[in-house]
Amino acid sequence: MTEIKKFIKQNVDITSCIVLYKNDRLLLNEAIQSFLNTSLNVKLFLIDNSPTELLKDISVDPRVHYMHNPANPGFGAAHNIAITMAIKEQATYHLVLNPDIFFKQGNLEKLFDFMEEQPEVGHVMPKILFPDGSIQYLCKTNPTPFDLFARRFMPNFMKNWFKKRMDAYEYRNKNYNETMFDIPYLSGCFMFLRTETLKKVGFFDDRIFMYIEDADLTRRFLEVSKTAYYPKAVVYHHFAKGSHKNWKLMCYSLHGAFIYFNKWGWFFQNRA
Repeated sequence: MTEIKKFIKQNVDITSCIVLYKNDRLLLNEAIQSFLNTSLNVKLFLIDNSPTELLKDISVDPRVHYMHNPANPGFGAAHNIAITMAIKEQATYHLVLNPDIFFKQGNLEKLFDFMEEQPEVGHVMPKILFPDGSIQYLCKTNPTPFDLFARRFMPNFMKNWFKKRMDAYEYRNKNYNETMFDIPYLSGCFMFLRTETLKKVGFFDDRIFMYIEDADLTRRFLEVSKTAYYPKAVVYHHFAKGSHKNWKLMCYSLHGAFIYFNKWGWFFQNRA
C-alpha cells in the first residue's frame, strides 16, 4: 500500500505551459509563481519563442522546464510542444496559460476539484477579471466573419446598431456569476484541459500562428465532451489586445480567421 501511495503521489496532477516572446519579466514571474503556489503536483513548461535566451533564468524552481524555440512557429505550435510533453508525463490535466495572468492560491485547486467532480467536462475556464476587478466577457458563441469584422473594424457608432447581437456573442446576456456549460468558445488565455480528452480531439491547429486557435480547439472539445465556465475560481488578466494596436498581429489574426472559416464554414455554421 505504501508503494502504491508513493506511485500515486509522483503522478503529475497538472502540467502547464506558458509560451514566451520578449515578455515583461515582472508580469511573467507573477504568472509563474501563481501557477507554482499550490500543494498539487505540478510541472510548468516555458516554451520561449524569443530570438534570444534572456528569459532562461526567470525561474530556478525544479518544477519548471525551460525550452528555447527561436524558430517561433507561433502560439499554438509552441503549446503543442508542451502538450506532447504533458502527455508523456501522464498528467491528469493540462493548463494553457498566458504570461499576463495571475491568481491567488487556491484557485487552481478549485478548478482541479471541479473537474474531478465533473468527469464529463473536458475543458473549463474560470472567471477572468481585469486587474482592477472588472469582468472580461470571454465566454463566446462560435464566431462568424461578421462578428470578428464588427469587433475589430466597425466604428463605435455603428456597433450600437448591432449591440444586441454583439452582447449575445460575448454572453453579456448571461449571468457571469453562475456556472455555465457547453460554451462554444472559451478564451485561450486560460484553458484548463482534461488530458485524456485533449488526446481525443488533437492539439492546436499549428497552421494558425496566433488568434482564434482557441475557438477552434474549444469547438473540437465540445464535439466529444462538455465545456464549462466556473466562476468560483477567479484569475486576473492584463489583456493587451495586441491585434488592435499592431498591424503585423492584425495580419496574423486575419490569417487565422481565414483558416478557421475554411475549416468550419464561412456562412452556414451551427451557432450556440
